[in-house]
Amino acid sequence: MKRALALLLVAALAACGESGEGTAEQAVVPKAAAPKVSAGAASDDGIGTPVEDRVATLGLLNKRNNLTQSLVMKSGESRRVGNVIVKLEACEKTKPWERPEEEGAFVQVFVEERATASDKLAWHKVFSGWLFKNSPSLNVVEHPVYDVWIKSCAMKFPGEEAKPASSASARSAPKASGSASTPPAPAPAPSAAPAPSPEPAGE
Repeated sequence: MKRALALLLVAALAACGESGEGTAEQAVVPKAAAPKVSAGAASDDGIGTPVEDRVATLGLLNKRNNLTQSLVMKSGESRRVGNVIVKLEACEKTKPWERPEEEGAFVQVFVEERATASDKLAWHKVFSGWLFKNSPSLNVVEHPVYDVWIKSCAMKFPGEEAKPASSASARSAPKASGSASTPPAPAPAPSAAPAPSPEPAGE
């Protein structure tokens, strides 16, 4: 049993080492660094799109070559780009009636790197937490090479589908007959006639 688990772990690590830099592909988080599902992730409260059906768009920046990629992921999905793995646990956004508006994603970032120059490459979890679109400074990925941020969380709430159609129909509906139109501009008041010049005094 132990030997089978060891072989499975070696196979997972080998598969993660096959990807080339610059291509995003589906990946399994290495077992040595695999986190448990965090209790801090969003819970499905029954309002809006279920957690597992929400789709987040994340930005990934490689500071070495200044290349930026957009990763479109569903909750629970992992994506590998070179020697970084981004895992999306969940995403959330405020309800239409809540202010201020905000979108967030619970993200975990793993990087394959050496702790020291003499160490072998190993996977390290460098970030685990919520990232916020409109308040990016609240929580940031602190890594010398990689930066990750949230661009959007695609989810809908009940009634949102009907809003665009109803507002469009209201704009295109003709005015009711007899409705007041824009009143004409008032005519300018007639200017006063110039006062007659006084007659010269008689001689």
